[in-house]
Amino acid sequence: MSEYEHDKPLFWIGSSRDDLKDCPDEVQDNIGYALHWAQRGGKSPDAKPLQGFGSAGVLEVVDDFDGNTYRAVYTVRFAHAVYTLHVFQKKSRKGIATPKQEIELVKARLKRAEAHYAVWIAETQEKSP
Repeated sequence: MSEYEHDKPLFWIGSSRDDLKDCPDEVQDNIGYALHWAQRGGKSPDAKPLQGFGSAGVLEVVDDFDGNTYRAVYTVRFAHAVYTLHVFQKKSRKGIATPKQEIELVKARLKRAEAHYAVWIAETQEKSP
């Protein structure tokens, strides 16, 4: 049995996968590590709940590299899957808060993830013996 056999599947919403690929290799590694923790049912020490989403179900990883700040937002709200909602370089120089337009994008993508999960779980259950 593979050590990864029981990992939750990881789904990418919108451009999040391509956006991660555009990040420096070190940032990709750090964010990938956090996502792998989530797939295994754990939480990376670098992951923190994203403000404004009510619980720890939407998490953010912040990585500073070469004078720039990169963020990845993902959700573990669903029992059988992890969804990467958004990956971006924070460009605002005002404070550490996540910019409003980024939060709005996360909210929209979370709704898309919820819809995808409902269909995916129904299809998965139909295929189960």
